[in-house]
Amino acid sequence: MVTGMDQRKAVVLLSGGMDSCVCTAVARERHGASNMALLHASYGQRTEGRERRAFDDIANFYGVRERLAVQLEHFRAIGGSALTDKSISVPENELGAASAHGSAIPVTYVPFRNAHFLSVAVSWAEAIGAGAIYIGAVAEDSSGYPDCRQEYYRVFQELIRAGTRPETQIEIVTPVITLKKSEIIRRGMELGAPLGLTWSCYQAEETACGVCDSCLLRLRAFAEAGVADPIPYRRTVSAGR
Repeated sequence: MVTGMDQRKAVVLLSGGMDSCVCTAVARERHGASNMALLHASYGQRTEGRERRAFDDIANFYGVRERLAVQLEHFRAIGGSALTDKSISVPENELGAASAHGSAIPVTYVPFRNAHFLSVAVSWAEAIGAGAIYIGAVAEDSSGYPDCRQEYYRVFQELIRAGTRPETQIEIVTPVITLKKSEIIRRGMELGAPLGLTWSCYQAEETACGVCDSCLLRLRAFAEAGVADPIPYRRTVSAGR
């Protein structure tokens, strides 16, 4: 056992994307694979099958046996997001595209999604005696989603304190929240994170489209980091944006 390693069990929210993969790598370094429990939530998103495959591949890479995959299908019924409602188009070549109503929030924002993810994580963490929940939220250099801000997690931390057993002590850990995407890539490389197993595309499951918000952010980040993206794309004409 590495001296100084955090002995608490950690629940890690792993979507299968780049940020959550690096978040998993950080948790692995701090807690060790045997103290990690990986949580994946499918929520009716366009690429849920591909993201689940990425989750399984990353979990296998780290040799984590304790896993939980949940289905939050109500998001599809709720709608209101291009990721869950196929009547709303995923914007292409429009980094940070706002909604049709003039909001600063992109149409790819899923209303209050991270609260649902965290609620499942808290329930599981309390049930298995975990002391930390890791989530790969990014406030800077992202699409501007309101549930990725530091304030959001500070408030949710208070909710955990108020809504769990008196003896329960669960800390929300957001190790990449202040990093730029390119810095996340560099951190992942330092930790040997399997970035080639991750999936970021919002609308394709075979080959990444290269033109949606998430692909554009990812391609720009790899370019800024001076590293080749290990996954293939159909189009990359806007990679430098």
